[in-house]
Amino acid sequence: MNPCLLAAADGAGVTMDFLAAQAGGTLFQTLTLYLFFAGTVAMGAGALYFFLLRDDVEPEYRSTMVVAGLVCAIACFHYYKMTGVYQSGQGFPTALRYVDWLFTTPLLLLKFPLLLRLGDRGAKFFWQLVVLDVAMIVTAFIAETSVVDSQRWWTFFIISCCFELLIVGVLYVSLGQAIANAPAPLAQALGTMRLFVLIGWAIYPIGFLMARAGAGEYREVIYNVADVINKVGFGLVAYHGIKAMSHRGRSAA
Repeated sequence: MNPCLLAAADGAGVTMDFLAAQAGGTLFQTLTLYLFFAGTVAMGAGALYFFLLRDDVEPEYRSTMVVAGLVCAIACFHYYKMTGVYQSGQGFPTALRYVDWLFTTPLLLLKFPLLLRLGDRGAKFFWQLVVLDVAMIVTAFIAETSVVDSQRWWTFFIISCCFELLIVGVLYVSLGQAIANAPAPLAQALGTMRLFVLIGWAIYPIGFLMARAGAGEYREVIYNVADVINKVGFGLVAYHGIKAMSHRGRSAA
């Protein structure tokens, strides 16, 4: 092998070993810790980005940008706290993670009625989604704090999954026609946002089941990456749909 490449590889190994020693754990624990740091930065940057873009969209869509910013700002605060908990050796910040989801996931779902602008009907769908979402988070937390593989653990996990499927049902069935009838740029954005809920949120039940295998560290890594995608990416899709609508309106004018 090229001597320069060998030297670089040796240097990288020394650096990672040093970081692991500084974190007081294994190399994988160090990776997990730095992903908590990265999540904090990504959420903070996302919040700032969406807040700054508020005045860059049409007035009727500014509330959507504020909600996108709030989602990332709340997550940034919780990730900062979770980083401290994990770094101090207190274990996985599971309770804080669920508190974050309890605040941020209803706000994510709020973007659907906001973008569709359904008026009173939109409020009805929003409350349906919020009730289902809160029930999903609460039952999942009860399962999370139960003895792994116990009857209580399985029962509340399955109930939580049922609530998640009902949320998907509202988005694909109850709101399906409204999304299909929306202007093309918004319909495309909303369709992608539904996939975030259908596929992106499916990562969390999968991560929950990883507890049976004792793969806690791997689960935290997956959760940290998925959270950034499902929050910042979700907001970016909504923003690009709104911008496409604005360009379409200017072209028509």
